[in-house]
Amino acid sequence: MKFGISAAVSASLAFFSGAATAAEIEVMAGDLPPMIQKDGSGREAEIISAVLGHCGHTVVFTVQPFTRHWQSFEKGSGDAVATVPVGMPTAGTQTQAYVSYQNGVSYLTSSNHEAAALADLDGWNIVAFEGASNIIPGLGGSTSAFKSYREMADQKTQSKLLYGKRVDGILGDGMLFAEFARQLQEAGASSGVDASQSIEFRAIFDPSPYAMSFRDPALAADFDRCFAELDAAGTIAEINVKWTDKYRDALEGNYMSY
Repeated sequence: MKFGISAAVSASLAFFSGAATAAEIEVMAGDLPPMIQKDGSGREAEIISAVLGHCGHTVVFTVQPFTRHWQSFEKGSGDAVATVPVGMPTAGTQTQAYVSYQNGVSYLTSSNHEAAALADLDGWNIVAFEGASNIIPGLGGSTSAFKSYREMADQKTQSKLLYGKRVDGILGDGMLFAEFARQLQEAGASSGVDASQSIEFRAIFDPSPYAMSFRDPALAADFDRCFAELDAAGTIAEINVKWTDKYRDALEGNYMSY
């Protein structure tokens, strides 16, 4: 973390204001397009940057495979870590929730499956993101009812498995699946699958809230304060709607209330 003013002045300001001084914050982040992308853009990345920018800080994202970014933070990398399930023990001080993901099931329309609840997936071949059984409420105790269940970090490969009819459904955030589907459609025949097939997404789980964790408690308090201010001003809602609108057709109104 690099401070933009002298240590003496920083200490003085922190003492009188109780707020963290202006800093460049390295945020360990999962590779989760379109939430957080390798270039530092994305729905979630934009929220983080807006909040910390409102506090006078700048952000540098170090993007790694999802869950590995948690491990890197635990080992001492970065000043903060993103996309932490609320209540999950981590190093540092955890903030209030700043973003929610809408997990559900994606499946081929042509399969003639119907899914309105988790129990409807009994007997399905299911693939999910790494750590899903520990993150999605109720999933861990239900996987034995599936015909098969596996988790993998590469969510584009998951999408290929679905389009290739090697699994019946994918469990994960609907916006993430929509983005990987878009990438495969853009790649055309070179993707190796027919990504033009119609997909259904059903939000069969409650939204999953995520927090940040900061090594510096003052930065965590800063983040919560500035998030609350931007939320009250409507800025957070604007970011959520802007990114959801990009995938509105694919999600068909099944993505929370944005």
